[in-house]
Amino acid sequence: MNRKNIDNFKKKLAVIIPSYNERVNIEKIVSKIFSIKSDAHVVIVDDNSPDGTKNVVLNMQKKYKNLYLVLRKSKKGRGSAVINGLKYASRNINPDIFIEMDADLSHNYKEILNMLDLSEPKTVVIASRYMQGGKILNVQIKRRILSYLANILIKLILRNPIIDNTNGFRCYRKDAIECLLKHKFISKGYILLSESATLLNKNGFKFVEFPSVFENRTRGESNATISEFKNSLLSLFSIKKQFLN
Repeated sequence: MNRKNIDNFKKKLAVIIPSYNERVNIEKIVSKIFSIKSDAHVVIVDDNSPDGTKNVVLNMQKKYKNLYLVLRKSKKGRGSAVINGLKYASRNINPDIFIEMDADLSHNYKEILNMLDLSEPKTVVIASRYMQGGKILNVQIKRRILSYLANILIKLILRNPIIDNTNGFRCYRKDAIECLLKHKFISKGYILLSESATLLNKNGFKFVEFPSVFENRTRGESNATISEFKNSLLSLFSIKKQFLN
């Protein structure tokens, strides 16, 4: 594949990975990231997982000098974990490019290279499951329907120019991170993806999406719940009130 932004591959990259009970997956995703970008900086934000995820990360730090662990006292949600990770990376690593992704291997680590190639100032790159060429594999039909409906509702309520509003595989430049870290978020879980996108949209950032293959986790259990899904949808109206009224 011809790359148009070769210089981006030389820029300092930080990958933020929120985790909760990902002991069986965390070592594999970290090693895969370093296999394609050996000079990357990987920040694991763990919500004190009872399965001992932090111990796996601590052990891996003996091998990877650019692996960092941010340990939180309790489970506070994916969204706030990502913000904590972005804040830690900004203060301690000072990257040029930031990527957030999940720990469960559902996001294709090779697509990090696509993100780097598409990254531009004042631009957010999103891995899209719902644009032409994107795929969702091995996901139960009920979950696929919920995700599809959530995307429709988010688009109708917040009117962001995004096809896939709920995929947490995104790439930001430093200018976007500075904007995010100045903001006081009102959401914490997955819906923080929509709050952050709305904030960036209101501040003139553009969104570039590329077709992504999402494959449901094969090990461990999903941390998403129906209760969180319902609460997230209710939060949409608070986000709308904050930005659009």
